[in-house]
Amino acid sequence: MGLLTFTLNVTLDGCVDHQEGIADDETHALFTRLMDEAGAMLWGRVTYEMMESYWPAVARGDVEAPPALREWAVKLGAKSKYVVSSTRQDFPWTNSHHIAGDLREGVQKLKDATPAGVLLCSGKLATELDRLDLIDEYKLLVHPRIAGHGPTLYQGGLPGTRRLELLSADSLRNGAVAMHYRRAR
Repeated sequence: MGLLTFTLNVTLDGCVDHQEGIADDETHALFTRLMDEAGAMLWGRVTYEMMESYWPAVARGDVEAPPALREWAVKLGAKSKYVVSSTRQDFPWTNSHHIAGDLREGVQKLKDATPAGVLLCSGKLATELDRLDLIDEYKLLVHPRIAGHGPTLYQGGLPGTRRLELLSADSLRNGAVAMHYRRAR
């Protein structure tokens, strides 16, 4: 069984707006490595639609982008992508799959079938999966910014505090810190 690892960019005040993080070569390399190491990606519908609206066009060369971003877009297209949605059934982007029905059962089956692990990259979905005790590890990139607005991490709340064990903390040149935690047992 593979681990379910939640990864996301977050500011010091908890904002997870994708436009608030520092997008440079170093942060790009970090998330590329995380994607390469995982067996599959897991998103909610909103994140899937945001990614689907841009990255396939980059991979095709329809959008001007540096070679490193084009290469990443091609890798992302090739990666297995699983989407949780109760409102959408059709996911035409290459290697996209729908998880329907019982959330706990669907995600547990995905973990069981993916020994290299699943990378969860959606904040709202992470809240729901944490409520179900399905998240094993957290790899958050904390950016040296105070956004002063939302959305924020775990905005929907959890039934109780999650105790975590720090596995590593690595500083990037841009001032962001890559934090790696696992659930304390």
